Amino acid sequence: MLTRKQIELLGFIQKRMMRDGVPPSFDEMKDALDLRSKSGIHRLVTALEERGFIRRLPHRARALEVLRLPDALAHLAEPPKEEAKPAFTPRVITNQRPARPRGALTVVDSPAVQLPLMGRIAAGVPIEAISEVSHHVAVPGTMLSGREHHYALEVTGDSMIEAGINDGDVVVIREQDTAENGDIVVALVDDQEATLKHYRRKGSMVALEAANPAYETRLLPEDRVRIQGRLVGLIRSY
Repeated sequence: MLTRKQIELLGFIQKRMMRDGVPPSFDEMKDALDLRSKSGIHRLVTALEERGFIRRLPHRARALEVLRLPDALAHLAEPPKEEAKPAFTPRVITNQRPARPRGALTVVDSPAVQLPLMGRIAAGVPIEAISEVSHHVAVPGTMLSGREHHYALEVTGDSMIEAGINDGDVVVIREQDTAENGDIVVALVDDQEATLKHYRRKGSMVALEAANPAYETRLLPEDRVRIQGRLVGLIRSY
């Protein structure tokens, strides 16, 4: 059973999706529900996700999908839609063997794979993650791990320079939602800002550490940070 605020938020998201085709921002949700801070919205969204009413889509700062509606919001239901296709399917540059199942990334008979460049990632002050695929980049197949999904991001900023990551580099990310201490990860903060940092867990807090003494470590509650992937490779142009 949903609370009144959960139903109110779910109805607001559904109405905006029907009107605009995109979900509202967290600020818009906060204002619509007359809440003082976005932390209350984060708790409501998490509760709706845990109960199977919505889901958050990866690599996007404000992407939510309504999966079902309670009886109280049945009047807002839309006709069933066809299952959405992935925004991209990384492809192996070879035609020597039959196509592999969708999502497979095992590299065979080819030194390179085309990966989507999803936008820019901050190695410095966090910037909003860009969710659109701007183009594809060729990545050595040795950087990829079996059937796991991968994507690429262009680095902006110098906070990871002592880890060998410079402004303008392209990093290859293996999609995953967990990390070990010391991993370099794509971290999404408050579902709005993405940054590339060392990950360290400290009790119920998460430290996002730079590799540049000019930048301070950000220490955040674990519920404000979501791991979007781990660094597995880097491409640099000269």
